[in-house]
Amino acid sequence: MTSQTRSASIQRKTAETDIALTLTLPPLSSYAGQPVTQEININTGIGFFDHMLHALAKHAHWSLVIACKGDLHVDDHHTAEDVAIALGQAFKAALGEPRGIKRFGYAYAPLDEALSRCVVDISGRPHASIDLGLKREQIGQLSCEMIPHIFESFATSACITMHVDVLKGFNDHHRSESAFKAAAIALREAITPTGSNDVPSTKGTLNA
Repeated sequence: MTSQTRSASIQRKTAETDIALTLTLPPLSSYAGQPVTQEININTGIGFFDHMLHALAKHAHWSLVIACKGDLHVDDHHTAEDVAIALGQAFKAALGEPRGIKRFGYAYAPLDEALSRCVVDISGRPHASIDLGLKREQIGQLSCEMIPHIFESFATSACITMHVDVLKGFNDHHRSESAFKAAAIALREAITPTGSNDVPSTKGTLNA
């Protein structure tokens, strides 16, 4: 891994959504203690979704710019799903070949009474196991049933394995936000450079 700038832009336009997204992963210098300058500007039309994506970017040390015009007159499904797909595609493209990284990352993140755990494998194999235990029908204008699906859509398009579990907590806002924060920290850990140029797999590749 030699590139200091790991960035990707995605344009995704369908009859349901029109998305422009740019993701920049943490510069390699940031892992040596250099300060991280972030640009985060997110507008999906769903306030709570914007809030969760902002938390994800902030704690993953990403710069993230998203503009989405979706068919919110229908409901939130297409917007939430398509933004998560585009974000996963951007993550995969920005990271490039998974070489010279830890590959695995895990984190716990609390938010008051809520506690979440996320475990990530930059495996090249899409899989998501998400258990958030949300009880409300929606938070703001985001359906609670869509929140696990956001993680699933991101993991699938990023071609990673992701396990997210909310371990405790009674406030669904707190449970959701702690899950996104745990995911952010685990993703940041998984792409930490090791100083080598090896592919972290006995197969010799994580692209097959």
